[in-house]
Amino acid sequence: MPSIKINGKVCEFEPGEKIIDVANRCGEEIPQYCYHPGLSVPAQCRICLAEIWAPNPRNDGKVEPMMGGKLLPTCATECAEGMEVYTTSPKAVANQKAVMEYLLINHPLDCAVCDQAGECTLQDFSYRYGRGTSRFEEVKVKQPKKDLGPHVLIYSDRCIMCTRCVRFAREIPGTGELMIDGRGNISQIDVFPGVALDNPLSGNVVDLCPVGALLEKDFLFAQRVWFLKRTPSIDGITASGDNIWIEHNQGRVYRVKPRTNMAVNKWWISDEVRFGWKFVHSEDRLSVPMRRQHGILAESGWQKTIDQMIESVRGKRVGLLVSPMLSCEDAFLLAQMARRLDPDAVLAMGPVPIDGEDQIFPPGASPDDPKAFRICAEKAPNARGVRRVLDAFGGSVGFEEWLEKVSAGQIEAAIVTGNYPSTWATDAVLQALERPHLVTIDTLSSPLVDMSDIVLASATWAEKAGTFENHAGMLQAFEQAIPVVGQSKAEAQIALDVMAVLDGQDLQRPEAGYDDMIVDEGPGQVPEATAAVAVPRARLYNAADTRTQMAESHEALGVFVREVQLPAREAHIETDMPMVEL
Repeated sequence: MPSIKINGKVCEFEPGEKIIDVANRCGEEIPQYCYHPGLSVPAQCRICLAEIWAPNPRNDGKVEPMMGGKLLPTCATECAEGMEVYTTSPKAVANQKAVMEYLLINHPLDCAVCDQAGECTLQDFSYRYGRGTSRFEEVKVKQPKKDLGPHVLIYSDRCIMCTRCVRFAREIPGTGELMIDGRGNISQIDVFPGVALDNPLSGNVVDLCPVGALLEKDFLFAQRVWFLKRTPSIDGITASGDNIWIEHNQGRVYRVKPRTNMAVNKWWISDEVRFGWKFVHSEDRLSVPMRRQHGILAESGWQKTIDQMIESVRGKRVGLLVSPMLSCEDAFLLAQMARRLDPDAVLAMGPVPIDGEDQIFPPGASPDDPKAFRICAEKAPNARGVRRVLDAFGGSVGFEEWLEKVSAGQIEAAIVTGNYPSTWATDAVLQALERPHLVTIDTLSSPLVDMSDIVLASATWAEKAGTFENHAGMLQAFEQAIPVVGQSKAEAQIALDVMAVLDGQDLQRPEAGYDDMIVDEGPGQVPEATAAVAVPRARLYNAADTRTQMAESHEALGVFVREVQLPAREAHIETDMPMVEL
């Protein structure tokens, strides 16, 4: 392959690649603000300028400065064989310091109260490439704070006019709500009169902003970013399979960010995924198991609730309804549990919500376009995965057929799972489920819960590990981000507990303390409410072990060992801030 040298390091490139792309891939840092691989290249922030030397065919291929030694933007200059790039030369370094000084002339320097502090490239590059002191003595230009739309605010005086947000609105959703208003030092980003920033991808402009100008209303002053831990996960709301980071602290989710995956969601996520996790901390969350006693639902312990459940369904024809919101591991262990309770248990998948049609961005792009982004109309993350698992158990009936069997009395004990982000059971479903003995495994209170005989509180996707299969048939694993709420459990753990009790075992509290019942939140960051409760259980559910068991027990499920894509581990970043021992 052809190669270039960047600060003396040899880097291979593909024909047509820009210098900055090659540098980013090879680990050679070039400061950059306006550049983003998913957007057009304006080359206007000018901090990525470098000295570029290349072979001169008119001088026997001798390596000479391009453009007579003029600094060139690495984001807009294509690589060529034999090219040498210098970003640490005196001329390039002087440019970097000058650009940083210019960007900070009117910047308010309010890092202490800025939500971007801790993840701001203006801070980082000022430290690495800027001057130690400011020479500006005049009065700074003040700009207003503005409301751009339902999710985004702009602090205009922090803006460095990189125009990433403007280009994004024009090029990806194609709505073009944002513009540059004014000229010179009074330029500012604004919306067109009467047109709010309200497209399905609007939250991505906050991720694109390299400074603290564009901010999420939901996250404003909510948490300092250096307190946040982030866990790799998968969109648990739609069938897109978007890769995301769940960012959390002290057992609470604070925000969801996109995790780059060029094969799925590229660099983006939809607002639906970004802001749709709120039900995880809903006031309607179920947190303890309940059983019907003397005609009313009463809170109970897991051992007594499971004992009553087994006793009440014993000898009855069991029907299991597996929600498409559950993971493949949940579905597998629940199906095993149902067949242990009744070898002829009727298996089915719950309803799959559909909202309109798939949306492809940019508008008019082909779904096969490498840079196309899809918002799925199917609002369930794992319908295909659940169906794949149930088929391995000899197949399943359709949801409507399952309801008919319930109504006809062919199913005497119904085990129903939910985990939808809102109430899902229609009047027809409620009417059909009035007849059998009803066991509900769900996360939120609902009329279905109110009419149940047994209620087992379950965990949302953010509170457990597992695997989802997206609309394209891609199997992707995700990890547990936060501890479960109260005494709730993952559906897979509930299934393991029930099967352990069927084997004559009693549920035990963890002998080693509470360490395996919570997520490690770091020193001083363990949620007090979770640390105070050790819930009795059987052996601890482990997603990786379950996938191995799935592959060993059913040949058709071997894909869960061969094809599951695991989240890439983050490289540990060492701080370049000198530490002084006091």
